[in-house]
Amino acid sequence: MLLDTLPPQHPPPFKDPPCGSLWPAALQHSALLHSAQLRSRKATSFSPSSSRCHHSPLITSRGWGPQGWTHPTVAPELSRSDGRTVGRRTPEPEVGSVPGSLAASSSPVQAMGIKTALPTAELGLYSLVLSGALAYAGRGLLEASQDGAHRKAFRESVRPGWEYIGRKMDVADFEWVMWFTSFRNVIIFALSGHVLFAKLCTMVAPQLRSWMYAAYGALAVMGTMGPWYLLLLLGHCVGLYVASLLGQPWLCLGLGLASLASFKMDPLISWQSGFVTGTFDLQEVLFHGGSSFTVLRCTSFALESCAHPDRHYSLADLLKYNFYLPFFFFGPIMTFDRFHAQVSQVEPVRREGELWHIRAQAGLSVVAIMAVDIFFHFFYILTIPSDLKFANRLPDSALAGLAYSNLVYDWVKAAVLFGVVNTVAYLDHLDPPQPPKCITALYVFAETHFDRGINDWLCKYVYDHIGGEHSAVIPELAATVATFAITTLWLGPCDIVYLWSFLNCFGLNFELWVQKLAEWGPLARIEASLSVQMSRRVRALFGAMNFWAIIMYNLVSLNSLEFTQLVARRLLLTGFPQTTLVILFVTYCGVQLVKERERNLALEEEQKQDKEKPE
Repeated sequence: MLLDTLPPQHPPPFKDPPCGSLWPAALQHSALLHSAQLRSRKATSFSPSSSRCHHSPLITSRGWGPQGWTHPTVAPELSRSDGRTVGRRTPEPEVGSVPGSLAASSSPVQAMGIKTALPTAELGLYSLVLSGALAYAGRGLLEASQDGAHRKAFRESVRPGWEYIGRKMDVADFEWVMWFTSFRNVIIFALSGHVLFAKLCTMVAPQLRSWMYAAYGALAVMGTMGPWYLLLLLGHCVGLYVASLLGQPWLCLGLGLASLASFKMDPLISWQSGFVTGTFDLQEVLFHGGSSFTVLRCTSFALESCAHPDRHYSLADLLKYNFYLPFFFFGPIMTFDRFHAQVSQVEPVRREGELWHIRAQAGLSVVAIMAVDIFFHFFYILTIPSDLKFANRLPDSALAGLAYSNLVYDWVKAAVLFGVVNTVAYLDHLDPPQPPKCITALYVFAETHFDRGINDWLCKYVYDHIGGEHSAVIPELAATVATFAITTLWLGPCDIVYLWSFLNCFGLNFELWVQKLAEWGPLARIEASLSVQMSRRVRALFGAMNFWAIIMYNLVSLNSLEFTQLVARRLLLTGFPQTTLVILFVTYCGVQLVKERERNLALEEEQKQDKEKPE
């Protein structure tokens, strides 16, 4: 039961006005991972005027390829991305800043169900408890990492690091290691070349900058993967372009899914992978990333063409869209209508303070990369779960911290990837989807995601067109099942992906069922009889339980089913009731602090709106 998805009872429940599109979330990469999130909006058409897409379904999370699930690597217009997510009646602090969120006359604080602040002393106690718990769990993980550094089972993934102080480094995530070792110079060279040529073209012939993006991207893809791979992708682009000329959305979506399936299932995947020239470490990752994102982009183009036949989009528009290098291999994905409108501006103008924002984001990405490097020299969070006997000897607190830190690392990895790519996109005068929301701030399935771009794509083209207003149980169930079916295809069908999709689909629908139950008269009257502070505490308690459901459901794919079973058994069975209640209370403290931050942000937004109102 997730009471935070319910309408507040003080005052009476507020109803969102019907509005525009978008959907769930979770992944990307060698076949990328994606977590569920849905924002309640009324289904409309494919028209960009009826749907706003401000964000970012990984990315990256641990990826999926033809050989199986790889080790984790983190899993819906034109204005500045506001980072909204797609969910049911769970507006974020930016509420009111976009069409279709909340009416301007309603209070964001009330709409969030956070109507009053808790006493300062109580919040201080929560901060003290949470800080102490994190420090205690961290100490346990540090000691476990030191004890296991020389284990035989760790030899392959714990390698020499800072030898001058005798520290080894966790290198279990091969993608992260490749990015910042053998492929670091290639990535820097390719993106620097893109920025340089883009700047020159913008200064000399800004009307041709979109052509420069496409030409440079196509040459980079050909140089990396070979000319036959480039021709393969051109074939998929032409196929979906021809389908768009027929003006049938169902045909375009069906052909797009068929193309995506051809990159996920044998024997077609084996045949198409043969088009890649040469062999190198990240070949499989780049093949799946470039191919899968190409299909999604071409499908978006085809659907937008069907929705706006009067605009007469050309094959050249599709190629400019698809071969924009910063987004090509790893995303994020922008729907075609947004990208085309932004890249077609002849004389783009930067807003005040935008360059400072770009420099700050680039700096944060560098700091995050350095922080991860330091962290992996002291905490072997990716290697320990692979040795279940060793992990089973960890204290309960350290085991809980290990499960939590695995999801946090995936979020950091996604944030770094999007941070670097988005910095380049901002320099190109684009407004890309925002990085994912921090996993620590998630306590409802309706906001859980790792990639806002794929979230936008699924929401706009699938989820909202089936789920309608997302208030009826049966249509919502059909919408989530259809969306997760496509997400399963995107990740690569296999047993672990089926399980992940089922669990997150269930969690998302369960929240709606609880909402309907809580709107039932007797329960609604019980909550109405509580004080606003007590109502917030009750909701936070359910949020704490849901937080761990989110962790467990996504740990299945981000790590392994066996490790997830170990964590569940230790925390819920052998550790009951002491460990279970202690961890629940610590999580409750964290949820309350997140709620307080959301409340403060909502109040700031409300005050900003009041100042902007005409007198």
